[in-house]
Formats: sequence, structure tokens, C-alpha cells
Amino acid sequence: MKLKLLAAIFGSVLMIAACGGGDEEATVTNKKNGGEVVETQDAEKIVQGNCTSCHGGNLEGQGNFPNLTDVGSRLSQEEILKVIQEGRGAMPANIIEGAEAEVVAEWLSNKK
Repeated sequence: MKLKLLAAIFGSVLMIAACGGGDEEATVTNKKNGGEVVETQDAEKIVQGNCTSCHGGNLEGQGNFPNLTDVGSRLSQEEILKVIQEGRGAMPANIIEGAEAEVVAEWLSNKK
């Protein structure tokens, strides 16, 4: 019974997360078992949920946390992804993981 309830809650959360809109969405294509699974992720929502507590609501930076509003002019998408994965300074590693990290790195790399 608990497993069914957990599955229902998880499914509901996925449905709610997928209902977001806006033009800040990025699409990530993952290949699994020979087929293609396409996931749409909203980078701005991921950033709002994971980064703004340190980098500020508008990503303008605060304290020892750098300004991200122009991070794409300083770092490439690959470099941003590496920072997300490995951390830097006070930022812990893997604060965002997997496809979400890739989407966020791409989105941030366009901030110039």
C-alpha cells in the first residue's frame, strides 16, 4: 500500500513539474535501450530551486558567491558543467545532476 501511495505521489510530482511553460525550456535527448527518450526541462526553474539562495534571486551574486548574469562571457558551457559537477570554492559538487546539470549549463552559457 505504501509503495502504491509513493508511486502515485511521485507520478503526480512528475506531472506537475512537466506542466511548466515559458520559453526558457531546453530539450535533452537521452538514448535508452536503442530508443529515444526526450525530456523537456525548464532551466530557469532548476536554477531558481538550486542556485538563487547563494547567487541571489536575479543571479547577481552576493557575498562570496559570484554574479552569474554574465557567466557565459567568462566560461564555456563545458566549463560551467564542470563547475556544477565538481564544485568550486564554497559551491558543493553535484548540486544539480544529470540532464538537469546539462540543461542549466547550456542556459547559463547563454548569459553574456
